[in-house]
Amino acid sequence: MSVETKTSARIKPEVGKEQEGRSNHWEVRTEEQDYAYLPEQPIKDKNRYGQLIDCVDISGLPKDRSMFINENPEVGSNLNRNKQHGFFFTADNCIGCHACESACSEKNDNPAHLSFRSVGYVEGGSYPDYKRMNISMACNHCDDPVCLKGCPTKAYTKHAEYGAVLQDPETCFGCGYCTWVCPYNAPQLDPVKGRVSKCNMCVDRLEVGLKPACVSACVGNALDFGVIENTPENREQCKTSIPGFPDPEITHPNIRFQQTKSMPVEMSRTDSMPVKYHKDKNGDYKPVVDQKHGKAKHWNFSRLNSRENPLVLFTLFAQAAFGTFVIPFLAALFGAEAFEGFLTSDMFVPLAVLALIFTSFGLFMSVTHLGKPMRFYRGFNNLRYSPMSREGLGLALFSAGCGLTVLFSLPSNDWITQLVNTLLGVNLVTLTEQLPLKSLQTGSGIFALLAGFTGIYYMNKCYQIKARPFWNHWQTVTSFSGNSLSLGAFVSGVVVIATLLMQSSEVTVVKQALAVIGGAFLLGMVIEALGLIRHNYDLNRNENEGGAAHYVQCTTFGKTYLLRNYLLGINIVLTCVLLAYSLFAGVTTQVLVLWSLLALLNCFTAMVGRALFYILVIPTTMPGAFFWKNKGFEEHAREIGLADNPTTGVAPLAH
Repeated sequence: MSVETKTSARIKPEVGKEQEGRSNHWEVRTEEQDYAYLPEQPIKDKNRYGQLIDCVDISGLPKDRSMFINENPEVGSNLNRNKQHGFFFTADNCIGCHACESACSEKNDNPAHLSFRSVGYVEGGSYPDYKRMNISMACNHCDDPVCLKGCPTKAYTKHAEYGAVLQDPETCFGCGYCTWVCPYNAPQLDPVKGRVSKCNMCVDRLEVGLKPACVSACVGNALDFGVIENTPENREQCKTSIPGFPDPEITHPNIRFQQTKSMPVEMSRTDSMPVKYHKDKNGDYKPVVDQKHGKAKHWNFSRLNSRENPLVLFTLFAQAAFGTFVIPFLAALFGAEAFEGFLTSDMFVPLAVLALIFTSFGLFMSVTHLGKPMRFYRGFNNLRYSPMSREGLGLALFSAGCGLTVLFSLPSNDWITQLVNTLLGVNLVTLTEQLPLKSLQTGSGIFALLAGFTGIYYMNKCYQIKARPFWNHWQTVTSFSGNSLSLGAFVSGVVVIATLLMQSSEVTVVKQALAVIGGAFLLGMVIEALGLIRHNYDLNRNENEGGAAHYVQCTTFGKTYLLRNYLLGINIVLTCVLLAYSLFAGVTTQVLVLWSLLALLNCFTAMVGRALFYILVIPTTMPGAFFWKNKGFEEHAREIGLADNPTTGVAPLAH
């Protein structure tokens, strides 16, 4: 086909003439080459997942809607602007020159420590038949964008124009949750600005018929772009996966691949992740654990300290607060004499206030984890989809329920009524005698119980992430619920048992309270232990990134992991013995001291376990790129001081 014929088959303006009908937010340069323009090809109705390619048919939005690019209201001239577009990557052609990265960063004016498009690679074989396959990856503008559903601030939008998934950095408050759920490492959290940004499909270029900057800059003709499912010229494959690419079923990404050159049976990553890829009998490459660091076990206690420390405290304190309030309240609702008496005592108010303080502290710690803490209120924007929004709302309502319970309990609290009478000369009892305070207290307590359960439930849902198999297991449920019971039993036990002893309650009443609280404490640890056992069993047999994370847990943190498990097991056995002894022999000072020691031991194991939970997770991301996108190289550079070099160093990991 001649050059003239090719040109006429593309969405391309006439060079040097006034571009009538075109939007003026992107000036089409006269030197743009033929390959930089989008092709005009026949378009299918549906993609291979059954999704309509015409996005207007899905959304029902008007066809000539403006995207307001750079606040310009004009509508682009691209005839296919309402069709789902996507990238096409030919691995056989990629030479790893990083021209696509450079063009993307230049187009978006990215700082040196951010890259919306990254080039990584896998390699394998042995001399002389050693092969490397490069991979260029950015946002895939998926049919089912998990970033959009996960983002609590509603910063993401799936547009009918080009099917682009766009993100607004000005709306983002920097929680980084989208970076967790995305399997492709597309959203980039800027540690300096404290917010996320990502590939925007170069929609301004698409509006005037140009391909994205990365595609136009590709020197090896490895990247192409167009309406999805349209195989580019001179291509023979249109696959949904290549070695190292995460399971496309997670998000139905709009990227297609060609890779025809034969590859070794096993391909390894060139980053620090202990994962490699093995070809199965169907010719597909599946992840397997790569035991890069041997099987020696280490402590690495210092590495338990991480950027996720605020989330460690947030989750533990929120779970402890829920258990602290719910255990005595539920026991009283079910008619336990010891707890019915406690709810009418002066110490119930301090217990509810303690639960409120714990929750408030946990929420405060979660806010400090944000890149833009002062925008925390935006966390409720996406209640329709985001489990993080629902988690925050549930815990906020739990705090409100605790506060209302305290409020309705004040008139029956002798300390408070005396204080108010002394300071203000007001008799609270007389003032509120017409109100059904008991019913209001019970109703607000039930409200707090339901809200807290909702918050803890969605806290678990936040970590059921397909892109992070180490978390995507019911062990997360057992850990969160187990800690709620064991930590909550510790805090509520201190208050309840101390109150009953100060009131010189009958021995049977004290034993009843100890049986409930000690039983909840034991049950929480047993639930957590059962989840850990099953987690270990499943991940030892998994060859995905979850199994790789468990390998790191058993080696890099092997001694710490075993210590936590042994201490948890010992605690369960000693708690069984001590609970039986307490119920038969009675409650003495020595027994209470032993209970306190076991509870403190559980706090230690819970803290270590939660720190491991955050540190160990390995996501299903693409193989690491060169230099600063490769965490293995980054660790090496920090050790030798290269990271401190102002010309080649990295941005501070802080905000």
